[in-house]
Amino acid sequence: MNFKIDTKDKFHVITVAGPILSAVMAEQLSKDLASILNTSNKNIILSLKEVQETDVQAGELLVQLQQKFYDQNASFVICEIGKEVEELLDGKNLLELINSTPTESEAWDIVQMEEIEREFLDNDGL
Repeated sequence: MNFKIDTKDKFHVITVAGPILSAVMAEQLSKDLASILNTSNKNIILSLKEVQETDVQAGELLVQLQQKFYDQNASFVICEIGKEVEELLDGKNLLELINSTPTESEAWDIVQMEEIEREFLDNDGL
């Protein structure tokens, strides 16, 4: 599977390269991103700006992957979902389960806000 990684201070921006995101590709992405959970910079922004077609199984895998990150106190935000993909996910009631934004910039904001919230909650417990 081809994807581009742009590493920032608090997160990685992963851009799926290509017009199709199949279930097989989503499964591989899930395996590849799991190792990031073992690093200090474990927040992910997944850009789907190049994806024009996907299937329900891939959408379900993305929901599961997002939950895996949140269970490990890491952010996972999907951004720039195309109209066709958004309609498919919405039609299968998956879109409401996904933390998504229209732009990458908004995704950055969410990750940074969630990081502040986690720091605040961690310090509150002291």
